Amino acid sequence: MTEIGNTGAAVVDRADGRPDGEEWAENYEQLPGGAGVSLIFESTTKEGVGPRLHKHPYPETFIIRRGSATFVVDTEEVVGHAGQIIVVPAETPHKFRTGPDGYEAVHIHENPTFETVWLE
Repeated sequence: MTEIGNTGAAVVDRADGRPDGEEWAENYEQLPGGAGVSLIFESTTKEGVGPRLHKHPYPETFIIRRGSATFVVDTEEVVGHAGQIIVVPAETPHKFRTGPDGYEAVHIHENPTFETVWLE
């Protein structure tokens, strides 16, 4: 992390030091500047990858940049693809599995730390 002057703003670099956004899979909590969110950067070329059923006490937003994933949100199934945003409300059980062309997305947790209740 690099602070920008005395503004409280900061630049957070990739942990692996790469200067690009390719194959970037990383979790971020307690972001500087009082951001109030946690982030998951997910990038894979594998099909069938994803977390088991879980929920959070806050909303989670998925910004899908490449590929697709089949989401189960409560009892509904939806295929999300590049160019879409999926918002899962607080306390709603959800999971996903990546599609045949992989998946790249930013997951935004509306909380400074991850709070997850695993349901399976």
